[in-house]
Amino acid sequence: MSMSPATRARIEALLAGHRVVLFMKGTRHAPQCGFSAAAADRLNSLLDDYASVDVLADEEIRAGIKEFGNWPTIPQLYVDGELVGGADIVQSMYDSGELHELLGQARPDRTPPTLTITDTAAEQIRVALAGAGEACLFLTVDAHFQPRFQLGQAGPHDIVSVANGLEIHFDLASAPRADGAQIDWASTPHGVGLTIFLPAAPAVIKSIDVHELKRRMQHGDLLVLDVRGLDERSQVPFAGAEAFTPESHERLTNLPRDTAIAFICHHGNASRNAAEHFRDHGFSDLYNVEGGIDAWSREIDPNVPRY
Repeated sequence: MSMSPATRARIEALLAGHRVVLFMKGTRHAPQCGFSAAAADRLNSLLDDYASVDVLADEEIRAGIKEFGNWPTIPQLYVDGELVGGADIVQSMYDSGELHELLGQARPDRTPPTLTITDTAAEQIRVALAGAGEACLFLTVDAHFQPRFQLGQAGPHDIVSVANGLEIHFDLASAPRADGAQIDWASTPHGVGLTIFLPAAPAVIKSIDVHELKRRMQHGDLLVLDVRGLDERSQVPFAGAEAFTPESHERLTNLPRDTAIAFICHHGNASRNAAEHFRDHGFSDLYNVEGGIDAWSREIDPNVPRY
């Protein structure tokens, strides 16, 4: 089915209104697929402000953008109205520094991270690599500081560290997150295996129930951000919370990094994604309201409608 003129006009208006536009599944603050998350992660590290368009919320745009740029997959990055490419191209351009240059940013720091690998861990890794052939060992660390070892082919833009005789490859986004990593072989609640401690990781997000939220709000020592969309906020307002919107994003993410912030949504899922976004920005005192506004209605104030 061919794209309608109205849909084409909407896409052209989006591209005319923003220098950088990422068509993705979810939003830059709450991506809904791994490929979209990877592309948004790279852009988030370079730009405080760009447009993200959630194709899951608009079927006409989801189908139309594929025809518009003759590109079959999502995400799609546009700069100055021109299609740059999808997730793989965005990552490749980020790793090479081309994306930095395109967006007017400084060339990236390619300093290899410092690692510590214990003798026991190094021995176990060598055993695992015995049948790997020419494959290289990569350590990836995502935007939520989740580390993962994997095998892959060496690339021209890899950042390489050597520790305890082992060569570890990194992509550009993972390298600074892995700096100072301590890798050991130890017993964990899941059994015996490799453990990776990342000192660069921000503090974990704490859970808070609605009763503690009420106490903290009365005490006035907690900023509460409502991450729901405009329709939900209009339907069921939550007194005492500030809306977290694209318009308020820059101001809020420039607050002091020790600001105590609680995130609330309908049930507590989207709010955790927003809290993770602030954690990625270096905030250290973050709370997710478990059960969200639905729990507040059930346990604190029945005058707040359930929906």
